[in-house]
Amino acid sequence: MNKKFTDKDKKDWEKFINSKDKIFNKDLSENKKNYSSTGSKTIDLHGSSLESANKIVSEQIKLCSYSKIKKLIVITGKGLRSSTHNNPYVSKDLSILKHSVPEFIKSNSELMKLIKEIKEANEGDSGAFDIHLKNIKE
Repeated sequence: MNKKFTDKDKKDWEKFINSKDKIFNKDLSENKKNYSSTGSKTIDLHGSSLESANKIVSEQIKLCSYSKIKKLIVITGKGLRSSTHNNPYVSKDLSILKHSVPEFIKSNSELMKLIKEIKEANEGDSGAFDIHLKNIKE
């Protein structure tokens, strides 16, 4: 892509850089709205790598457990838009996050001490799973 920048593009960029307006931080608003009054939290892992998804889930399980959140809903996606179809070593029928993140959790004994149950949301037809957390005594 060889797009030439126009004078208007440069002026717009300068205006943006020099602006004192605060840029909306989506992550902060997501954290606030993802806690519900019912004691559950939702996290969305769309677009995350496997490594970052595992790290996020691990941190959120610990945070929710100690914050007395009862249920963590993890959205992984179904893998329908995944680029794995170009990789001959990966099955196009399997979503990386959908199957690997729950296995990561189940293989981590520290996390499993905090968890009552892990189950697929909507009877396995969705790209999400629920984590039901134990009550942690102070």
